[in-house]
Amino acid sequence: MTTPSVRPVDPAELDDVLRVLRREPVNNTFITARVETAGLDPWRLGGEMWGWYSAGRLASLCYAGANLVPLCAEPEAVRAFAERALRQGRRCSSIVGPAEETALLWSYLEPHWGPAREVRAWQPLMTTERESAAVPPDPQVRRVRRDEVERVLPACVSMFTEEVGVSPLAGDGGLLYQARVAELVGAGRSFARFEDGRVVFKAEIGAATPAACQIQGVWVAPERRGEGFSEPGMAAVLRYALREVSPVVSLYVNDFNTAARASYHRVGFREVGAFMSVLF
Repeated sequence: MTTPSVRPVDPAELDDVLRVLRREPVNNTFITARVETAGLDPWRLGGEMWGWYSAGRLASLCYAGANLVPLCAEPEAVRAFAERALRQGRRCSSIVGPAEETALLWSYLEPHWGPAREVRAWQPLMTTERESAAVPPDPQVRRVRRDEVERVLPACVSMFTEEVGVSPLAGDGGLLYQARVAELVGAGRSFARFEDGRVVFKAEIGAATPAACQIQGVWVAPERRGEGFSEPGMAAVLRYALREVSPVVSLYVNDFNTAARASYHRVGFREVGAFMSVLF
């Protein structure tokens, strides 16, 4: 009997990695999209993909880059990933993934890497396969054009800072973040409502595979909140996503954001699980 082991996967194992990732297409949307685009070369992928092998077969994964992300990871695999992470030392700015696996991983890492800046232990994962039946889409929400990147960027920075608690412009001056915003705009996955040249609502389809896509970065200008932009805006982005991107649309939200959760429910999303995030 082969002893279970952990090692970085070889780029030649792409088919095996995708087989594991596609076991949970919604949970793994973000990483699956990156692997489908970049393959498994660490430089292109932005991090290593660790594999846990049982009886010589790839059974679980963990992405180790700016985020540490357990993927389809059973308890024995989570322990093995934690041991490898501890030997390597912390290089990530967050740990994020399905709540149960991430909580177990953090239980091993916290005595050595803690305290975290913030732990969001339960972030409901929501999905839908249908356009909103209750909320008409906002006809003024549209794709952001390439020449509008500079207009949408301040809204993206504001959303990120509110959500994460630190500015994405820190460190490298925001070069990587600005490139990511431009990438989403260029891919046609950034949406906004503009009034007098300013963004009042925006959201992105942050990751997409043929099986599922994930909406992120939902934001309404602070001075316009309470005016009813979020639900019609989300209904519009949802329509684009279902018609042009993937048959299943997901998002996850902080459990304490009761207003957003209620809004997403009204648009037609339902809770199907939860994520967890550990922020450093």
